[in-house]
Amino acid sequence: MIKYAAIGALLVLALLAQPSHAQAVIPDWVKNTAGWWSEGAISESDFVLGIQYLINEGILEVPPAATAAAAAAAPPAEKSDGIPDWVKNTAGWWSEGLISDGEFISAVQHLMKTGIVTIGAGPASGEGPGGDPTLQSLQAELDACQDIPRAYQRLDCEDEVEAKIEAHHYRNNSQAYQVGPVTFYYPGMGTAGNEFFMEGDRPILTVRMLAENSGSDQNVSLSCTGPAICAYDVWDGAKAFKYSGMDFTNGQIVLKPGDSRVFNMLFGPNIGYGGTQFEYDPSRQYVFRISESWGGAQIPINIE
Repeated sequence: MIKYAAIGALLVLALLAQPSHAQAVIPDWVKNTAGWWSEGAISESDFVLGIQYLINEGILEVPPAATAAAAAAAPPAEKSDGIPDWVKNTAGWWSEGLISDGEFISAVQHLMKTGIVTIGAGPASGEGPGGDPTLQSLQAELDACQDIPRAYQRLDCEDEVEAKIEAHHYRNNSQAYQVGPVTFYYPGMGTAGNEFFMEGDRPILTVRMLAENSGSDQNVSLSCTGPAICAYDVWDGAKAFKYSGMDFTNGQIVLKPGDSRVFNMLFGPNIGYGGTQFEYDPSRQYVFRISESWGGAQIPINIE
C-alpha cells in the first residue's frame, strides 16, 4: 500500500510539472543506471551523471536561478547533502516500467523547481552519456542492436552490451582484488545482491561480485562443482561455511581473456552434499574466501 501511495503522490507531482516532456525519448542506459542506483549497485554520482545527460540533451530543463533560493527556503526535512531516499524508490519504479518516461522527467523537473533536488549542468553534451567516453561507446553499441531485424539476435546483442555496461559500473564502484590472473570487483554490503538478513532465526548472506580475466591470454576457470568441492566459501576465522545456492554453470565459470562475469552465491541453510548451515556471531569478522589453484584471497565482508 505504501508503494502504490507513493506512486500516486509521484503522479500528482508530475501533473504539477511541465507536460511537454511526456514524449521525451530517454536512452536505455539512463534507465538502466536509475535501476542500478535504486538497487545500490552504483553510486549516487553515477545516477546524477544520467540526469546531467538529460539536461545536456534538452530532455530535462534546468529551472531558473530561483531554484537555489527555493532550496535555501526549503524546510530542513527536505534539504539533504544527497538525493532523498524516496527519489531512489522512484528511479527504481521507473526502471521497472511502473511509471512512464514522461512522468519520471516531470517529477524530477518538479523536484528541481522546488529545490528538493539540485543538480549542476554537468559536462558538455558532446562528451556523451554522463561525460564518460566508455559509456558513450557502449551506448552506441546498444543503439546499434536496434537495427538487427531478428528479435532473438537483437535481444542477444542487447544482453551482451548491457552486461558490458554493468561490468563498467562494477569497475568504477567496487574494491578491486587481484587474484592471480583474475580481478574480483566487490561493491560491498548493502549493494544489489550483497545482503545480510535474518529469516526467522536463520541468518542469510548473499554475495554478488564481478570476476574478470584481466591477466591471462588463456581461458581461466572459476571452479565450484558442489558445496564440498568449491573454491569459494565464507570464513569467520575458525569455521568455513559452504554455499546454499550459486549460479555457476556446470560447476565452473569460464572466462576468456578480457571477459568478465557477475556471479552470485547464497549462504544459509544446509543443503547437504557437503554444505553447511551459515552461522552469525557478531564478535567475528567474516571474509569471502577464494582458494583457486591459480590464486587465493580473502575479501572482507562487513556484516552488521
